Amino acid sequence: MILLLIFAGLAGAGTAFSPCVLPVLPALLSAGATGGRRRPLGIAIGLVATYTVAVVALATVIDGVGLAGGTVRTLAVIVIGLFGLALLWPRLGEVVERPLYRLSRFGPTPDGSRGHGFWSGLLVGGALGFVYAPCAGPILAAVVAAGATRGTTFELVGVALAYGVGSGVVLLALSVGGRRAVERIRGVGRGPVLQRALGAIMVLTAIAMAGQLDIRFQTAIADHLPNLVTNPTGAIERSGSVEDRLADLRGRARFDAATAEGRPARGARGAAARYRDLGPAPGFSGGGRWFDTPAGRPLSLERLRGRVVLVDFWTYTCINCIRTLPYVTAWDSRYRAKGLTVVGVHTPEFPFERKGGNVRRAIAQNGIRYPVVQDNGYDIWNAFGNQYWPAKYLIDARGRVRYTHFGEGDYAKTESAIRALLAEAGDRRLGRRARARAVAPGSGPQTPETYLGADKAQGFIPTAPAEGTKDYAGVDSPPLNGFALRGRWKVTGEAATAVRGASLDARFNARKVYLVLRSKGERPRRVGVSVDGRPHRPVSVTGDRLYRLVTLPCQAEHQLRLRFAPGVSGYAFTFG
Repeated sequence: MILLLIFAGLAGAGTAFSPCVLPVLPALLSAGATGGRRRPLGIAIGLVATYTVAVVALATVIDGVGLAGGTVRTLAVIVIGLFGLALLWPRLGEVVERPLYRLSRFGPTPDGSRGHGFWSGLLVGGALGFVYAPCAGPILAAVVAAGATRGTTFELVGVALAYGVGSGVVLLALSVGGRRAVERIRGVGRGPVLQRALGAIMVLTAIAMAGQLDIRFQTAIADHLPNLVTNPTGAIERSGSVEDRLADLRGRARFDAATAEGRPARGARGAAARYRDLGPAPGFSGGGRWFDTPAGRPLSLERLRGRVVLVDFWTYTCINCIRTLPYVTAWDSRYRAKGLTVVGVHTPEFPFERKGGNVRRAIAQNGIRYPVVQDNGYDIWNAFGNQYWPAKYLIDARGRVRYTHFGEGDYAKTESAIRALLAEAGDRRLGRRARARAVAPGSGPQTPETYLGADKAQGFIPTAPAEGTKDYAGVDSPPLNGFALRGRWKVTGEAATAVRGASLDARFNARKVYLVLRSKGERPRRVGVSVDGRPHRPVSVTGDRLYRLVTLPCQAEHQLRLRFAPGVSGYAFTFG
């Protein structure tokens, strides 16, 4: 743990030296250059404290850009703007500082001096901490992921604090250095003019942050600059020793065959001897409604002893899961009579995926005939220590996990494991392999998935979706992998719902475009689709599911425009 704390401090210091610090640097230098001599120290401490709270408690870092969102971010921007206005108009500063002096000696002392400035610096630093947006390397990403899935722990707080202190020390040095440079300018009689200039810089910084230009700047940095520049300590963070300790911090996948120690399986023979015993399977306790079982009765691993069991974690709007289902259904059809039982564990990502009727429709649409259990409470997910959609766990006839695979691909390898464990269980006349009709994902780099909800939206310009109902200006020609809302939308953390004149423009690189959609009240509503200015067949939204919007002859770069009828909600884009 001590080694990880040291590396976290170094990573934080490296972040403060990188271009990722530029959005908050003007406010940092401006605030530190004015007021009492201890104001830079107050700024550094306030920044580190609230930054640590934001990382551990709020867990709102999204792919390395942006910290606190919503109300907290708004309040922080207001504080920065007010501080800048106080520098522009000294009388306003006195009005603000006078009542606070009684509580913390914030403002002028009785003799008229400005005081040491520590408490005012603490306030400004606290605001900066909530908008400080470092490029998140492996260490910070692990802290956020662990905090979101496992809750706050002493170790998480320690690592986040070490990261913040590393940044804080460097930022304090920058603030002190900037203050000394400003004091030399004051010495030549330009103090009042300089103070107003610094106030203007802080006000402009607050305005830019209010428009989320800092987040756009961070995104541009992450997308266009080399990793060596955006994350200079990345090589250290990706070292073997750090990765091992990060795995302990965020929790390893319980049955990850690539990392679990395992042991030779008892009684293993033939091809199955290569698959280690990863431990006893936890079963399906805590699960909810069952589909495709007699009278909806739940299955148990105890009753399935003697059969090989394939557990498939999926959710019906996940395109990666959908692309694996033809293989899973083919294995079920080919090997069920040979001793294989497939169990689908439907663990939802979005609230509407918890509805039994929606899951039943998805089962029918995908031709699933094996048992499926709803895992709305993530009980089975957590029992398996799962971390992925899709994920497959292969259990032998004695109830031991022997093989795992996460994500798409390696279908031949997974089928080989199924055949080996079936042969080990006693059926060696397995015949030919299964044949699956599946849609392969696109080849080469393609547009990454993104969400329309405020919590996970990425790539949106000129402003990211923000919670609440508001009008968006839109962009006629977004850059590659860029998205822009236009018209009035009601945005929540998970989705964006069209209100009036709502449309979306995007530029993508893919052959197929998918979007998770739902219609308010389940009444059919339309989404108009055009690609490169040419109309496509509109989509009729009749249920809560993943819709295929576009299918093109080949993968290429195109511009997409969608026009949403009021009441249609969009959740997540995926591309293939």
